[in-house]
Amino acid sequence: MQKEGKKTLFRQTRNSIIGDEYRWPKTIPYYMEDDLEINAKGVILKAFEQYRLKTCIDFKPWTGEANYISIFKGGGCFSSVGNRRVGKQRLSIGSNCDRIATIEHEFLHALGFWHEQSRADRDDYVRIMWDRISEGKEHNFNTYDDTTSSSLGVPYDYGSMMHYSKNAFRNGTEPTIVTKIPAFSDVIGQRMEFSDSDLLKLHRLYNCTQGATFLDSCDFERENICGMIQGQGDRADWLRVSKAAGRPDTDYSNMGKCTGSGYFMHFGTGTANTGDMALLESRLLYPKRGYQCLQFFYYNSAGPSDTLKIYVREYDKANPNGKLRFIKTIDGPPQELWQLHHVSLDVKTKFRVVFQGTKEGSGPSTGGLSLDDINLSETTCPEFIWRVKNFSHVMDNTPMNTSIFSPPFTSKEGYTFQMELYPSGKAGYPGELSAYAHLVAREGDTGQKWPCPWKQITMMLMDQHPHIQKRMSNQRSVTTDPNMKASTGSDQFFWDDPRKVGVEVTHTDGSKYFRGPGAGTAVYLTHLRAKSRDFIKGGDAIFLLTMEDVSHLTVTQPLPSPTPSSPPQTGTTAPSDVCLNVQCQNDGVCVLDEGRAACRCVVGDDWWYYGNSCQYKGSTNDKTTLALASSLSVLGVMLVITAVSIVCVKKKYKKRGNDNSVVMANMNAS
Repeated sequence: MQKEGKKTLFRQTRNSIIGDEYRWPKTIPYYMEDDLEINAKGVILKAFEQYRLKTCIDFKPWTGEANYISIFKGGGCFSSVGNRRVGKQRLSIGSNCDRIATIEHEFLHALGFWHEQSRADRDDYVRIMWDRISEGKEHNFNTYDDTTSSSLGVPYDYGSMMHYSKNAFRNGTEPTIVTKIPAFSDVIGQRMEFSDSDLLKLHRLYNCTQGATFLDSCDFERENICGMIQGQGDRADWLRVSKAAGRPDTDYSNMGKCTGSGYFMHFGTGTANTGDMALLESRLLYPKRGYQCLQFFYYNSAGPSDTLKIYVREYDKANPNGKLRFIKTIDGPPQELWQLHHVSLDVKTKFRVVFQGTKEGSGPSTGGLSLDDINLSETTCPEFIWRVKNFSHVMDNTPMNTSIFSPPFTSKEGYTFQMELYPSGKAGYPGELSAYAHLVAREGDTGQKWPCPWKQITMMLMDQHPHIQKRMSNQRSVTTDPNMKASTGSDQFFWDDPRKVGVEVTHTDGSKYFRGPGAGTAVYLTHLRAKSRDFIKGGDAIFLLTMEDVSHLTVTQPLPSPTPSSPPQTGTTAPSDVCLNVQCQNDGVCVLDEGRAACRCVVGDDWWYYGNSCQYKGSTNDKTTLALASSLSVLGVMLVITAVSIVCVKKKYKKRGNDNSVVMANMNAS
């Protein structure tokens, strides 16, 4: 759906907007309005982190720049296309828009992209069933030729997060979009993450070469092992192998599916002497943020006392050859599976990550320590991992409306929570995964504040692709609003102490605890999508769970101080933003026009809004009733004036639409 935005809002739908004047700087100023839901604010920040990880686009709080994005809670999810250079450019994250892919989608519009199915070559790939489209919504399926838009040389992408779903704007039960390759019928409309083509187009449009917070990724498929080196002074080596004595039999990247590939690094403790140590060091890395997350898969088939330790080798003027600093020992007994691990780092100078394997025990060992799919980024690590084994079997054999629960996890602030998963969906949602978050408490728990204030719980189903930038993980977040009532008219609070508002349950170990009510979504992910990509690998699904404090988002974002030395430019808002106190109705947009705030109104094909606040609506179907004058000549003149006025108002606003200003709205898809 689209409504449209700068001097007036002009209906138009393409793929990427042509013209450097529509580009934002690579660091985009933003302002989050107070009317946004707190959960939405937290998810917006998570979306920014994905942009930083996967692209060269960054975001910063608005500090007085002439043009910035104002994020507010409007009547849905919509955004202008490209940098309209109107000063305060509005982007709406309304109710039920607080999904990370939806927010990423809207910011792709702001960065200059239309919907995928609006490309000039659309009809080569999909058929639009015009008779199935709801009346008045046909314009959402327009296409425009390649003289006014660019696909940036990227093939049509059924998997784009900018593509409508097959049922968009339907008037009945039949799809409005039919893919010419039937296998893609249920692929279009994904709202999980950027597709590879989404990223490629964004990189080409903004000349990106690397993600802002990405540091390194290695699956060891190439013989150069990603520039990693064997450390000096050790007495053993890590070897690049496709199979190891004593297991593993395959790597984790390909799980043995690809002939001639499938390598990992292995330190064989079975052939090493007691005390032998092997050092595997990353290439030199240059941090910007001062905090990092190291993620890797680890297979331990060594002796029970053999160890894997993580160090960093830091370089500075005092240590030009680097100084080792211990970070963490990877604990746990040997297991016959690849295990996911996260290690938080806090490095501020040039460094290498060092994996130190040591043969500690003197007893026999036929195996060793193995590493694969190493990723390093300047992001925060997930707190908890819930691995569900044989997940395809669980989905296929769990009755509908039957749930399973993660173990209880306790955050660093002392709150305990669980994820509830309906593998076959809640009642009425067949073929879906449904996911909910619950607070948990045990008798004797102390130190928590109730109702639980502003903690955001994120439930991510990890796409286990070897490269972190290519993952399309699916996530949903809920936030504990301490003012939310358990139900309408109730005097209980939804996120109150589970010992007060929950039910007592028995854990698998026989212990008892209390579980509060759950909040989440019945349409977390379809089975079809869950069985795609690498959501299930080696038979297992991995959920990454976090609980973060977001109470700082309840505070109004500071406004920048006026800067008299930087006068406003024509067509932009001043740093003090004269539009802050201007309310444009009916999705109008406030801009600075010759030094004064003015509303620019939405225009349709046969209707338009007008007035100082866009408060009036005109239409070609309007019937004007006039009082009879004293003579027919006076009546005739009045009718002529009325007709001309209506036509002129429409022409005036449509003419203003020639600047290609557009506001695009999102069609959410499960």
